[in-house]
Amino acid sequence: MKNFILFFSLLCTLAFQAQAANNFAKDQLVAWCIVPFDAAKRGPSARAEMLKRLGLKRVAYDWRAQHVKEFEEEILQYKKHSLEFFAFWGVHDEAFALFEKYKLHPQIWLTVPSPKADSQEARVEAAVKAMLPLAQRTKKLGSKLGLYNHGGWGGEPANLVAVCKHLRAHHNAGHVGIVYNLHHGHGHIADFEKSLKLMQPHLLCLNLNGMNDDAKPKILPLGQGRHELALLNTIRQSGYRGAIAILDHRSLIDTEVALRENLDGLKKLLKQLGAMETLKSYRD
Repeated sequence: MKNFILFFSLLCTLAFQAQAANNFAKDQLVAWCIVPFDAAKRGPSARAEMLKRLGLKRVAYDWRAQHVKEFEEEILQYKKHSLEFFAFWGVHDEAFALFEKYKLHPQIWLTVPSPKADSQEARVEAAVKAMLPLAQRTKKLGSKLGLYNHGGWGGEPANLVAVCKHLRAHHNAGHVGIVYNLHHGHGHIADFEKSLKLMQPHLLCLNLNGMNDDAKPKILPLGQGRHELALLNTIRQSGYRGAIAILDHRSLIDTEVALRENLDGLKKLLKQLGAMETLKSYRD
């Protein structure tokens, strides 16, 4: 009986690890910062074909003013190529109207402000006040709202959690969570395990990046930095099952090249971590 219990416990542990690691599978990854940063300046059709070619199936859509006229075509191309419109950056009335038209409910990502105030409590309340209209609007839209770290007070893990908790507790905003970017988190390399544990109950997406000390350089393909192997190991060991994103964010490079570099680097890192089941999804 004792041996059976030990064997059953081992099977449960292995099953948990496999489930936890599945979010690193290629077809589960989210492509981020691939629209205005694409040196090839692809349109919606070419972008969808590129993602399909790479084996990526989920997109977080960032944009600039010149892309507004392409919003609907982007949606149509994702539908045509069976891509998931996973998230949308910022706020735009036309985009939100299209989401309703096509019955889409992407996450909406927006930077948490860094208000000036005399106390932590006042800063949290000011940030909540700034985010509340969008929290209410996204709830009506049926979308999750991702509080996005982009430096300053509003980019600190503890402050993201405080704002998120306040919105949930006092404004019936259970759909609000956190989107954490490693490329805006170089100051938390040393205490990443602690920061991740704090954010994890609220985390909607974790955006990866190659990581060196002092952000030199800030944007780096996975596998080319000093710290991402340890960071990925921490993420996998934590049991985090949420979305994982890879990014371009390098305007002088073709987005397909940038994404492929990240996929190759992630594949190498996963191999080093012994994630053999997940690696099967990276076979071309």
